[in-house]
Amino acid sequence: MAIAAGLNPRSHRSITLQATAPTMPPPFIATAPPDVLQWVAALSERPVPLLRRTVHALDDFRDNEDAVDAHLMAQTLGTDPLFVLRLLQHVAQLRPGHSGSQAETVTEALVLLGITPFFRAFGAPLPIAELWLETQAQAHASLQGLVTRAQRAARLAMGMALQRQDHDATVIHQATLLHDLPQMLLCLQAPDLAQQLRLDADGVGGNESEAEIAALHHEVLNVSLPALRLALAQHWRLPGLLVQSCDPALAHLNQVRNVHLALRLARLSSQQGWGHPALDEPLAATAHLLGLSASQALDLLTDLDS
Repeated sequence: MAIAAGLNPRSHRSITLQATAPTMPPPFIATAPPDVLQWVAALSERPVPLLRRTVHALDDFRDNEDAVDAHLMAQTLGTDPLFVLRLLQHVAQLRPGHSGSQAETVTEALVLLGITPFFRAFGAPLPIAELWLETQAQAHASLQGLVTRAQRAARLAMGMALQRQDHDATVIHQATLLHDLPQMLLCLQAPDLAQQLRLDADGVGGNESEAEIAALHHEVLNVSLPALRLALAQHWRLPGLLVQSCDPALAHLNQVRNVHLALRLARLSSQQGWGHPALDEPLAATAHLLGLSASQALDLLTDLDS
């Protein structure tokens, strides 16, 4: 991890000791709960591990608490969807009387908490996803693929939002980053079920159509992923745009379209690059949303993805 000027990184030895802290998972979920409410309950009662690099970054920031601020920490930590989820969950739990977390972004959440209370809440040792799945090679590869794709989609979404001069570009970036959390949580908490969904190392499901993928998900999980995604976002009182992007009734809104198109573009281009023939339709829709020609939209997207 790159540490900002003026910060003193921890020694390699201390990071290694922190990374091997005994924070291993409870027994994985082996049988799918029968409905969406029981899925929400099962996932809500289990700890969410963080990416290894996030835990290392937190160690460094904790040792230099007086030299860091919310913006610096958000730049480093805000690309880990698992960390963002835990942070927003924590803020929402502190404000149970509010309909939402009152923090739309990582920076806002850190400012709301304060740096010292944040470090108290995220004290060491923290569970590490790579160790959590050390005996689950396929689930680990799928999680890595999902995180990488979410980060790509979030970059595309941010660039598209800036092109649209949307003042909520950062919120759109975060909603896109968190959209595929159900799949990530399945890899972490129910790896055998995730394997049945045939997620490959790119976090995608092969060449099946969207309808075939949806049918498989319902067969394995007893619920659809969109229904689970919306139920989790509502139960955890995640930011409004993320909830909206999970609701099919709001798919016409420009910000929601921004999120969905970025996700679709990232998924298809991760399979066969930007020459994938299935990209023609979402590229045309993106060009229309951005007020660009198809070639201009493709140039913008490939620049954002470079």
